[in-house]
Amino acid sequence: MIRASLPLIEAATRGDSLALAELLKVCQPDLKRFARRSCSSTEDAEDAVQLALWQLYRRVGALRTVATFATWLFRIVERECYRLYRGRSKAESLEDLAEHELPAALAVPADLRADLVRAMQQLAPPYREVLLLRDVHELTAPEVAAQLGLSLAAVKSRLHRARAQMREHLLASDYWSEG
Repeated sequence: MIRASLPLIEAATRGDSLALAELLKVCQPDLKRFARRSCSSTEDAEDAVQLALWQLYRRVGALRTVATFATWLFRIVERECYRLYRGRSKAESLEDLAEHELPAALAVPADLRADLVRAMQQLAPPYREVLLLRDVHELTAPEVAAQLGLSLAAVKSRLHRARAQMREHLLASDYWSEG
């Protein structure tokens, strides 16, 4: 339970900057305790708390009822812990991707798999990051945008460029011809 008083929360929702600063300070220890129990690592817990405090700072004025304050804030931490866990559990290095064994129906020839990895390594980091999250880890475009802090348009643009560069590399390697 967050130890913030109702008058403090009400003052912060009305735009009182001193009340908001105090509210941020008062909420942090409770959020940290909750995050340490909810997140898979200390780093994730810290990140989740920072996001929750940032959301509190930005959106406290939009809070409809003060009674839902604690639930709202803890829910932000919980969602962020899950998002960070999901991102970590799907993370693979490019080397792991090259050696990854697929079921026979989805098997990719070893030379093609190695060439795909080389093509990914040649991509600029912003393009490679979007391509891996979208096409390898199968996140949706909005999830990629949220995870990287980009607009949806930026994600789509980077993904398009990354796929085009991958296609050019594979065409140059004679895996298939355009036509």
